[in-house]
Amino acid sequence: MSKLVLVLNCGSSSIKFGLFDIGQAEIPRRPRWNGKVDGILGPHPSYGDSLTRPHQVELGCEHPYSEALRYIIDRTQAQLHGDRLVAIAHRVVHGGSKYFKPVRVDDEVLRDLRSYIPLAPLHQPFALEAIERLLEIDPGLPQVACFDTAFHHTLPEVEQVLPLPYAAYERGIRRYGFHGLSYEYMAMHLPELAGDRARGCTIVAHLGSGASLCGMQDLRSMATTMSFSALDGLMMGTRCGALDPGVLLHMMEVEHLTPARVGEMLYHESGLLGVSGIASDPRVLLQCEAVEPRARLALALYVRRIVREIGAMAAALGGLDMLVFTAGIGEHNAEIRKRVVDGLDFLGFKLDEAANQAHAQVISAPGSRALALVALTNEEWMAARHAQALLRFDL
Repeated sequence: MSKLVLVLNCGSSSIKFGLFDIGQAEIPRRPRWNGKVDGILGPHPSYGDSLTRPHQVELGCEHPYSEALRYIIDRTQAQLHGDRLVAIAHRVVHGGSKYFKPVRVDDEVLRDLRSYIPLAPLHQPFALEAIERLLEIDPGLPQVACFDTAFHHTLPEVEQVLPLPYAAYERGIRRYGFHGLSYEYMAMHLPELAGDRARGCTIVAHLGSGASLCGMQDLRSMATTMSFSALDGLMMGTRCGALDPGVLLHMMEVEHLTPARVGEMLYHESGLLGVSGIASDPRVLLQCEAVEPRARLALALYVRRIVREIGAMAAALGGLDMLVFTAGIGEHNAEIRKRVVDGLDFLGFKLDEAANQAHAQVISAPGSRALALVALTNEEWMAARHAQALLRFDL
């Protein structure tokens, strides 16, 4: 009988899931079964998995998120085939200043994690709702929280402290960093791809609907672009990235926008969508940039911010040996990668056009002073490994 863990990655409108066998010493990196419920809060939610094409499902309008979870659990039970589900592991975006390692969730932990909702309002509430509902369904089934902030626990103090009165740092207002499960996987995977070169000055660009950079030395996080919240750093699909705080003061004091309205703008109406007025997806903007000036401007600003932050991070690291693209845009959008690498000529990068178009593992040209890679991330596998390690005496 195999021992299985279900990994859940809960967002505001979707839940991704994967089923892993953690009874083996080395967990297979591909899930036994995986899928996604999408559009949960919309009029036409859909479900699809590795055995089933996406199709519309009825979730009801009163508690659609809870019904989506129940739908996933029911489908999971049908996939057990006599094996045993021993835990559910959750990607939880924010662990605050208290949680640096995966933890089994109880009522006290759940209370703590709710206090971090204002720091990650797009993700935190939905992961916690999933944990709470699943504890109600089966109180004896371990729920394991794996934190996106944990990998950045190695940031030096000079990177953690924000230039505010020091008392703010003592209250926990500091740089936390996010996308940690993705970066943690890269720290394991890059030596497999590039050997000891990965232990030098490496920048990983996690480019998805949310986006950030992590500067690593000896495979440890030494700098990252996201900060106290997931709003800082790079321009994103609908989030602004780094912004002059004077703009926010002006909006609230002069334009009389409420904090809630400003928050809605920063999280949901800015970034590529806000500048272009068209879409948050670079693929859509690339298709229309020739005739839509604002699409062209949004893409130019998006790339410039990535290039600028890579340059600044390389300076903080004292050099740059390797740049790694990962996540949805980083793994699949050759044109964005080309524009970024072309902007990094001053750091010694030369692009292999054919390799880039083919989404090859190495996209830097022979003779390039610095190495550019494309590497697929695997956050769900990392969460499964954490559950295995945490529960090893209970399995």
